[in-house]
Amino acid sequence: MKATRLNRPTAVVIFVMAALLAAGAAFALTPNPNSAVVHQRIFNDCALSVLSVVNAYPALITIDDDMDPLCLGFANRHNWSFSEDGFNPANFPNNSNFHFAANVVMTGDGFGEGGLRISPWWSPDVDGVFMLNDQSGEIAIFGGRLPFYSFTANHGITYTKGTVVLMEMTYHANGLSMASPATVEYEVTLGGTPYTSGPIPFDEGNPAEGHGSWGMLEPAWVGGWVQAYAGASNGGVVHIEWREIVFENLDPTAVQPTTWGRLKNLY
Repeated sequence: MKATRLNRPTAVVIFVMAALLAAGAAFALTPNPNSAVVHQRIFNDCALSVLSVVNAYPALITIDDDMDPLCLGFANRHNWSFSEDGFNPANFPNNSNFHFAANVVMTGDGFGEGGLRISPWWSPDVDGVFMLNDQSGEIAIFGGRLPFYSFTANHGITYTKGTVVLMEMTYHANGLSMASPATVEYEVTLGGTPYTSGPIPFDEGNPAEGHGSWGMLEPAWVGGWVQAYAGASNGGVVHIEWREIVFENLDPTAVQPTTWGRLKNLY
């Protein structure tokens, strides 16, 4: 059977349409959360504590851990993650682009720390944190794949329990290369004054592990966290709220597909 040869205009049209469809698929990278899931007692050194959780995403998430003074261990830890199904944390690939924010406040007569997080594949529940410490007052980012930054050291600001702080994180994948690494920007608005780290580049990581390079590595989990300290001197309630949670998908917008008719008119 003789193969049919496409004429040049038809071949070009098919190529253009395929390229447009591929481009659209390539841009569909970052998850689009519609909910949040809470993980309780990741650390559970005070099993006697009374834990209360309210998940009214995106308006409000609260975690309240009443630590028993009889507990002598280290801490209890809990977190929440953005989700697309209400049951499982969304898996963020290395080439994601997103911004998220929340008004965060810590109260109670116990001591703890908490805030936002972008946690890497090898420690999705613990590492990679943006921290408010309600005892020392430190405001800093560290752990996992996140470049270290201290608002306390760089801007001279500290956290006071009961103060509402707008916390924001913005991740751009860029080219995921040495010449164009991913960047992350940390922002705090405290007492009406905004502070920013500016975009900070990621280093290479270990590409041999197969989880990407020059970025946060995949799959990452994104959301918030709290750690309540145990110990006889640290009994009391640690209460944290994330209010008005915002998530923005910053993936580039794919080119609007050209219709068949418009393409045909080009030839």
